[in-house]
Amino acid sequence: MKQHWRWFLLTVLVLGWLLDFLFWRQPPGINFAAYAFLCLAGGLLIMRWGGQRIAPTSRWLIPLIIVFAALTWARAEPLTVLLSALLTLLLMAVLAVTYAGGRWLQYGILDYALNFLQLARSMVARPLALLSEAGRHDEPGSQRSRGPNLWPVVRGVAIALPVLFVFGALLASADLVFGRELTAILRSLQLERLPEYIFRLLYILLAAYALAGVYLHAALQSSDGKLMADGKPLIPPFLGLTEAGIVLGSVSVLFAAFVMVQFNYFFGGEQNIGLEGYTYSEYARRGFGELVAVAVLSLILILGLGAVTDRATRRQRRIFSSLSTVVVVLVAVILVSAYQRLNLYELAYGFTRLRTYTHVFLIWVGLLLAVVALLEWMHRERIFAAAALLAALGFALSLAFLNVDGFIVHQNVQRSGQGQALDVPYLVSLSTDADPVLAKVFGVGGVPSTVREAVGAALACRSEFSSVHARADWRSFTFSRWQSDKAIQGVRQGLNDYRPADGQSPLRIVAPNGMVYSCVGPPD
Repeated sequence: MKQHWRWFLLTVLVLGWLLDFLFWRQPPGINFAAYAFLCLAGGLLIMRWGGQRIAPTSRWLIPLIIVFAALTWARAEPLTVLLSALLTLLLMAVLAVTYAGGRWLQYGILDYALNFLQLARSMVARPLALLSEAGRHDEPGSQRSRGPNLWPVVRGVAIALPVLFVFGALLASADLVFGRELTAILRSLQLERLPEYIFRLLYILLAAYALAGVYLHAALQSSDGKLMADGKPLIPPFLGLTEAGIVLGSVSVLFAAFVMVQFNYFFGGEQNIGLEGYTYSEYARRGFGELVAVAVLSLILILGLGAVTDRATRRQRRIFSSLSTVVVVLVAVILVSAYQRLNLYELAYGFTRLRTYTHVFLIWVGLLLAVVALLEWMHRERIFAAAALLAALGFALSLAFLNVDGFIVHQNVQRSGQGQALDVPYLVSLSTDADPVLAKVFGVGGVPSTVREAVGAALACRSEFSSVHARADWRSFTFSRWQSDKAIQGVRQGLNDYRPADGQSPLRIVAPNGMVYSCVGPPD
């Protein structure tokens, strides 16, 4: 790395400039994926220059980074894009701290925390150390100095600029023609935007500096020495099996009592709710969040007790694992109850993003609980961090492949075909991921005419809104928007029968049957 420090600095400076070029005054699109690919390629190239080899296990991170970076422009639904971007950055950080060692699957939570703190420290300190050492190598008479010395050039430019400013001002005042030409040159440089240029230059340099720190950390400190999980536990076990057994046993009894009550609802559904005097809304809303909290807290309880309970003998380990498994099974039943409540609520009020997120989240929480129970039996509890990371990746991938907004359209249209109302303003508020499904329903048909009219109104609203926004350039291109444009273009002729209502604000659309649909819902 030190032998190629000039190329190293040039690479990070180019990547810093590319950050400005791709993102300055540009909405998110393909620019994030492109920048992630370039940073990944630049890092791999730098590692090759330095002779550092990537660990076989860390190679698995590269396709994961590419997939999640690509999802940021393949989808437009906000949570899917946000999770994809955050997980891309997280995976790149994991790659930086385990590039040479490759033990990221064996990391515990504390190992991740410690290594990320060390990465942050490297981003601050290591570039300074490299620049200082490079400056010593380029001092006059240094035997290790190779190639042209750039520092005198930088110092010379810094000194020359104020000198040129003073003499230029004097000469412009002395000769009007020269002053006019000099003014024209300065005007072409748009010096009134000098504060903006300075700001952009500063964050370009800051980005280059941070990237240099990340690459240097990967090159010099990613060998994964002794992990915290390899030695003694950070907190010595201080609880006996009796105390832990009482906690897990009492929790199991409480959960079992709750589950007994829930079986009436599992098999009776709406009829039992009616007998108890509850409505859909009351039944679904009461306690749903609490049930999810119970599942998450149970996960923390099992992990926490496992960390502080002394299980010296094989019999003690089996008893603790059995009690933990009982809690996990009962929590799984509670999750099914929460899932059932959500289904009932959706039958009554339709699908929304939050309800769809929760559907998928419950499934992955259940899978994570099962993995925790399995790790407990295998005595590999400390790799829970890797299991949680994989569960987070699975959750984000599930949202992306499900196409949340398209799923909402499909479910709500199907529900409206059974006589329920279709919320047109909510359909209009969805991202461009929803347009292909809306266009398919509108173009293919097979739904009641009233539903088709409402879907057409939603498409007309979305078409009106999209027509007033200027198209961004290629840096903000998304595959989702391209699919949306293609889908709406395919049904454009059918949408000609819809027209905006005259003098109406907010925008309203008049359908061919004369029905007026609002494009904007009531304020929250």
